[in-house]
Amino acid sequence: MENELTLKRFTDLRRELGYTQADFAALIGVSNTTADIERGRTKLSGKVVSELLKQFKINPLWLFGESEEQYLETSRTSVIPKVVTVDSANRDNMVLVNAKAAAGYPQNISDTSWYQQLPAFDLPIPEFRNATYRGFQVEGDSMLPNLHPGEWVLARAIEHIDYVSANKMYVVVLQDSIMVKKVEKRPNSNNITLISLNETYPPYDIKPFQIQEIWEVSSKITFNVDATTDNGLLRQLQESMKELKDQLQHVKKVN
Repeated sequence: MENELTLKRFTDLRRELGYTQADFAALIGVSNTTADIERGRTKLSGKVVSELLKQFKINPLWLFGESEEQYLETSRTSVIPKVVTVDSANRDNMVLVNAKAAAGYPQNISDTSWYQQLPAFDLPIPEFRNATYRGFQVEGDSMLPNLHPGEWVLARAIEHIDYVSANKMYVVVLQDSIMVKKVEKRPNSNNITLISLNETYPPYDIKPFQIQEIWEVSSKITFNVDATTDNGLLRQLQESMKELKDQLQHVKKVN
């Protein structure tokens, strides 16, 4: 017989994840429903504990009341890029993920060959050295007035979820979507809150295991409307970079 805390944690977890007893049972390999487990009639099997660990990174010690850490630290916080792209000289380069490519990004996140179809370039500017950067096109109006639909953000890879700061914007890659948001970690909460700047979009909570990658937005680029092809995009990007470089050199001379 399981102890009451284990049954409560198991039941609360299912509700928190938003599954019915039947759906949760199918997911974790239990026949019909989880009702008997939740009532304490059926033992919580090693297979179920293993599935919860594998699929949702649930700490077995938490489940059995021996720890307050619900998610396993190592799995929960690893948000480093799944693939780092390099140029022919083996230097990091910056892949550009447009709105169309973004739709397939979460599913292809570990597929090295998938990234090869995307335009990429090198940024010969010191500010973009010693880190992995990626360009993402902004979709929708949830980050107005700061980011407009169709603009691009250049973002730096974050290794650990604890490095996220409340006053910056991030590209958050979930299991099924990519979005640009502010990210808030509240103390004593297992949830992470995603916040839009456009107040017509309410904030909402996600679980740490839903995050695949996090990229910290470092700059944005607004292109002319004719940058619809990869060539046009890259040309405008190079021009924007040249302007940025000139500005930086000017600032250095003045100082």
